[in-house]
Amino acid sequence: MSAVILVGLGNPGASYAANRHNVGFMVIDRLMSDYGFPRPSLKFGGALSEGRVGLHKVFAFKPMGYMNTSGGPVGQLLNFYKLPSANVIAIHDELDLEPGRLRVKTGGGHGGHNGLKSIDANIGQDYRRVRIGIGHPGHKDLVSDYVLSDFTKAEWPMMDQIVCDVARHMPLLLQGDEAGFMNKIVVSTTPEKITKDK
Repeated sequence: MSAVILVGLGNPGASYAANRHNVGFMVIDRLMSDYGFPRPSLKFGGALSEGRVGLHKVFAFKPMGYMNTSGGPVGQLLNFYKLPSANVIAIHDELDLEPGRLRVKTGGGHGGHNGLKSIDANIGQDYRRVRIGIGHPGHKDLVSDYVLSDFTKAEWPMMDQIVCDVARHMPLLLQGDEAGFMNKIVVSTTPEKITKDK
């Protein structure tokens, strides 16, 4: 059984750590903690750790360039281990899904997400994505500031639960049970009850 590369998308540095755009990094950090991965090393332009999730060998990877250069490090990692792009799962924030919603998708467009756009340019579109909803600010001119702002105090419990659930149930996704994986992501607070006020 060949290895899987789990790529969390985000921006490096403490100032970005709690941003909506960094939910992919949050999942990778939680997964490495939950499954006892060793401390990551800086390789291929990112933070890389190797371990097992269920029965699967997994490379947990966080590209350490900024979001719009994520694809280069992913391509380097893929080429070094001679793995097909289908073995990549990218975990990222999704404006087109309400907070508390999650979808798994294979292929398709990048939807304006700069991290996916960069990955597409380097390895093509034949990889899976775990799309974690962060909601939309309402106008395209507000998107940049919105994704680079922190989750609010009201949003944190929901997002923390999703991050924990994605890591906990990752074995289902790795064994190909996408529906079972998505059904396990249970949110205790509905998006309608979440306020954007800090």
